[in-house]
Amino acid sequence: MTVISEAEFDRAAELTPRHLLRYLRGRGWSAARDYGRGELWVLPAPQDSRRPAYEVLVPLDRRPRDYADRVADLLETLSVAEGRRTADVLREMTLPPADWQFLRLLPPGPSGTAPLVDLVPALTGLKELMTAAAAAALTPQPVQPAQKPQQVKDFVSSVRLDQTRVGSYVIAAHTPIPEPLTDDPAQDELPFDDMHDASRIGPTEPFERLVSRRLYAGVVCAQKAAMQSVREDSLVDFAQFAPAGLSANLCEALVRIAGEERRPYELSFDWTADLPMPQETPPIALPSLLLPALEAGAKDLRERLGRRGAVLRGAVVRMRRELGSRWGEVTVQGQIMDEYDPRSRRVRMVLEAHDYDRAAEAHREGHEVVVRGDLAVHGNRTRMESVDRFTVLHVND
Repeated sequence: MTVISEAEFDRAAELTPRHLLRYLRGRGWSAARDYGRGELWVLPAPQDSRRPAYEVLVPLDRRPRDYADRVADLLETLSVAEGRRTADVLREMTLPPADWQFLRLLPPGPSGTAPLVDLVPALTGLKELMTAAAAAALTPQPVQPAQKPQQVKDFVSSVRLDQTRVGSYVIAAHTPIPEPLTDDPAQDELPFDDMHDASRIGPTEPFERLVSRRLYAGVVCAQKAAMQSVREDSLVDFAQFAPAGLSANLCEALVRIAGEERRPYELSFDWTADLPMPQETPPIALPSLLLPALEAGAKDLRERLGRRGAVLRGAVVRMRRELGSRWGEVTVQGQIMDEYDPRSRRVRMVLEAHDYDRAAEAHREGHEVVVRGDLAVHGNRTRMESVDRFTVLHVND
């Protein structure tokens, strides 16, 4: 049995019953017997496993003088059951409510290590994955626009990385979930049954949880579409899964996580016990053989459905307008301003008279332009439709 230190004992005394119950519920423990001021909780042994079942006594009343001793006993048992240091368990208990995402990499070499060249794309891809899920939580669509709403940016900024876990190399991230609001200052002393009352969470689902669900559903759908494509040796329509959270952006992020070596990996999810997940969410494995299908699916979505709200920056290289017409066709040679497509391309568009005249000025004076609209690919030609912004960048700006 791991012995808790004096410093950890002092920190344990500050934990509330809510901290203890949230942690246990989130890790598969369940209440077995009510002792009034305490509850007996059990962690059953997995089937076909030599690991024993565990029991802990959870104090629900902080007033007795031995409260800290009971919490210390609980922490020591958890340390043994999880094979982790008491300090790590204690630290996680003090964290606010959060949904957790675990990215398990499978690189060659000693367990618990990973090549630097694998970690860089994995972290970049994880950020892009969170961004795609947050955008899908606001507006599910096959291709997310390059310009993201501020709410998406704020969410991605709130995601935290935690200490790595045992099991090859596991990157742990968590997205904070707003705590349930209460007007009762003594809520931490409520009886056990009241602390499990889901109605106290509130009737609305927080945006952060919606993002977590979109992320899980989107990755499951991406895996399903890729597996079906490999099995049938023909690319399926990934767009059918867009309402669940799948997008070209999400598929590209999944490919990026695998890095240049296209290594397999696994994603798993834990949900805050303050907002229970009603269905099972098993880990999602993405073997190397699925990555080409994911890449092809993302490319197909972009080519068929274009990019909404794409921003193009470049130079006007060609203009044509029929005599007396209000509209004219303009071709801009430039770059799509997002992280996925850095190459220069020629993009055609139809502009009304005011913007066409400004394009003519930019062409004549050698100024760059910035255009925003929806990209559509027709064969080898790229067009920008529904142009809603045309700006001239003067040389002196």
